[in-house]
Amino acid sequence: MMNTTANASGSILVVDDQAANLRVVSALLSRHGYEVVTADSGEEALAIASEQTPDLMLLDMIMPGMDGFALLEQIKQRPELLRLPVVFLTAAHDRELLLRAFDAGAVDYVTKPFMPEELLARVNAHVGLKQTRDRLERVARERQELVNLVAHDLKNPLTSVLFASDILIHGGTRPERFPRYLEMIHESASDALGYIRRYLEAQADHAHSRERDAAAAAPLPEVLEWLSRRYGLQLEGRGLQLRVQAPAQCRPVAIDDLVLRQVAENLVSNAMKYAPDSDIEISVRVSSPGFWQLLVEDRGSGIPAARQRELFKPFSRLVDADPADGLSSGLGLSLARQIISNAGGQLWYEDREGGGARFVIELPEAAAHAG
Repeated sequence: MMNTTANASGSILVVDDQAANLRVVSALLSRHGYEVVTADSGEEALAIASEQTPDLMLLDMIMPGMDGFALLEQIKQRPELLRLPVVFLTAAHDRELLLRAFDAGAVDYVTKPFMPEELLARVNAHVGLKQTRDRLERVARERQELVNLVAHDLKNPLTSVLFASDILIHGGTRPERFPRYLEMIHESASDALGYIRRYLEAQADHAHSRERDAAAAAPLPEVLEWLSRRYGLQLEGRGLQLRVQAPAQCRPVAIDDLVLRQVAENLVSNAMKYAPDSDIEISVRVSSPGFWQLLVEDRGSGIPAARQRELFKPFSRLVDADPADGLSSGLGLSLARQIISNAGGQLWYEDREGGGARFVIELPEAAAHAG
């Protein structure tokens, strides 16, 4: 049986085999803004908690069938319920029984008949602790995700800086080409700072970030030109080519220019790592009405069919070995797909006719240019 109110202060699962006790406790907590779910047996409580974990469980110690101790034992065997705080409701004053309850994992107890003020004070305290812990864990998780994003996205521009500076330091090119390498260093460093600035702004002002993204428009020919400047020299240094092709009439797509470059260069850098002896082709073509596609293709060995199902999962790599020598987190394609999806588009892989790999980014036209 269930009794639910508006979720103002947290959710409580009350477990007692006595209907009168359930009514009294439920009414008291509901009046103070808690969402209350009730169960009259240990089995029912376990099923409810497993489906949606509450913020707190108030548990009768002595019940027929699965009593409070047996239920706690079951809870402690389920990873998703390990952090659920449990407060025993008991008529017992036996010190040994109460010690057994704490040993079983209870965080507190309230004796029956209870004073409403005492029960509320204990519930408020434990729900507050649980929600504070949840918030701290969420903040820590978000910060770790931000660190992962920044570390991943800084890798490509810093690799370009290192490539160009190595060429200049070791005299690996003709003097008249120095300005091109210096320009690469400057642009790559600027992009790295741009990524950092974007993440900081997104963290500081989500509303402004959403408004900016909604108004974004990326001109595809300019993105391709940027990719050519960034990676053409690196492929040329290997004796390979980066071929770029875009139609004469090409409309902007609905994504921030910096973000699209970020995703596309991840695909290009992957092609350079996993198809090191292949030329790379980047092209743009019209898709279904109102959509454009950006393609990154190579003539490497492609992705084995067994690997293709794992391509876009976090921490997956295209092959077992890491050509990046420890710098690959396996997050790139997962993040890239999420970014494109957030912009209303799609990112997928397909085998290339005649051999090789093809990654396709499909995005809608920017609002001002649609229709």
